Amino acid sequence: MKASDLLVEALEKEGVEFIFGIPGEENLDFLNSLRESSIRLILTRHEQAAGFMAATYGRLTGKAGVCLSTLGPGATNFVTAAAYAQLGAMSMLMITGQKPIKSSKQGQFQIVDIVDMMRPLTKYTRQIVSGDNIPPRVREAFRLAEEERPGAVHLELPEDIAAEGTDAVPLNKSIVRRPVAEKKAISRALEMIQNANHPLLVLGAGANRKLTAKVLRRFVEKQGIPFITTQMGKGVINEDHPLFLGNAALSSNDFMHRAINRADLIINIGHDVVEKPPFFMSRGGTRVIHVNFNTASVDPVYFPQLELVGDIAHSIWELNEGLEPQDNWDFSYFQRVAEAMLANLGEGSDDDRFPVYPQRLVADVRRAMPDDGIIALDNGVYKIWFARNYKARCPNTVLLDNALATMGAGLPSAMAAHLVHPKRKVMAICGDGGFMMNSQELETAVRLKMNLVVLILNDSAYGMIKWKQANMGFKNWGLDYGNPDFVKYAESYGANGHRVNSSEELLTTLQNCLASGGVHLIDLPIDYSDNDRILNREIAQKSKLV
Repeated sequence: MKASDLLVEALEKEGVEFIFGIPGEENLDFLNSLRESSIRLILTRHEQAAGFMAATYGRLTGKAGVCLSTLGPGATNFVTAAAYAQLGAMSMLMITGQKPIKSSKQGQFQIVDIVDMMRPLTKYTRQIVSGDNIPPRVREAFRLAEEERPGAVHLELPEDIAAEGTDAVPLNKSIVRRPVAEKKAISRALEMIQNANHPLLVLGAGANRKLTAKVLRRFVEKQGIPFITTQMGKGVINEDHPLFLGNAALSSNDFMHRAINRADLIINIGHDVVEKPPFFMSRGGTRVIHVNFNTASVDPVYFPQLELVGDIAHSIWELNEGLEPQDNWDFSYFQRVAEAMLANLGEGSDDDRFPVYPQRLVADVRRAMPDDGIIALDNGVYKIWFARNYKARCPNTVLLDNALATMGAGLPSAMAAHLVHPKRKVMAICGDGGFMMNSQELETAVRLKMNLVVLILNDSAYGMIKWKQANMGFKNWGLDYGNPDFVKYAESYGANGHRVNSSEELLTTLQNCLASGGVHLIDLPIDYSDNDRILNREIAQKSKLV
């Protein structure tokens, strides 16, 4: 068969459902092969958005999302998406085109060494130099993209290789079972937990990847040990749980940091060094058990005394089987933290000032969204408010990026979530700055007849940087801009545009848009003027009183 046919067949054998991207003339053999396949091409308006969609597909399914571009500028537009997937541990395969490698009549026109460019951003990057080479290259790419720790991989398919003939056939997946933690390490962990007086669970990004939620819920219910989450660990256990102490949305001085400081043993599950650490270790200080698929990456503030390396769910199951609640455990202070945190989260949830305040925004979105509804956050100061105040009730229902923390990913991520879960409610929540970085994908969402709500938080400024600017004592300068009429902008793509004119209108507008089919964009003016006072000073002062 033709090499491009073989590549498509190999992708089908790996279970690929979608390919996101923009083909170029160097991809035309591959595009023609794709035409008769079971794989659905999602034609986007920018390669970066295609990469974000593929990465989010990988995040939600555990299977590598696939995206496609041409050579040169098409491939370079994948760079941010590659870093997004690699830092965020999202499995993704990028396929890029290239000019013929056996002969070329166009010199260096559009030629960039994409393979070398991708090397520091991926787990694996290769040029396919023969049709016969496609089966092992594809199998290896998927193996590396999907195994722990997941990430980005890249294959380059030159135009002449795509058109050549080959007798090769796709390789079957091998049967792999993840290793489990060693028995002596489990025994030592049990001893440390039994002897602790104030043990505390910290749930990180790795706990959100391999369906560990069920076994973790059982562990918490049986042992009664309180827990906190990192931003990318939100929702592993229902955050309405009475043992939930808070999310590490702020770097320090929040209520949950008081609990961390009181803990004499932290059971750190799924820790990923790409996230800002929720605690700092010091010599002679807190004892830490590292529970993860991989060994700990040690740095000046993280050097656990014990590591349980292997499948997380199995490690937690082993601990739960060998452990009973201990008489020496004292969680009374943690309970006070939970009560104080809950009371603080309720402050401002009914504030009727307008433009809307962040606390009211988060409360109304939570009221509008069903438990399994998915919100996809772009990057901005509102991400802090949602991470801290929004109670995630199911795993992977709050898609935020606390690794690369790039703007522009919110809308494409929500679109991918809709494709993976077409029957669930999905909302993209974007600042006006982040939305405009990939706003053209509204056309893609309308063309694909998606049911999607896009909530734009409009402050006509880069609000996150303004918050930092105020915290550092600098004058408010250099961060304001103008916006289009977002309602007309949405309507120009065939979407439904809405503008909220009072805080009282917000919840009703959200509910009506979620209940209606099609793509809905909501323009919501927001007031961040109290961010510095509340996030940098007031919370720290109140948490000291616990």
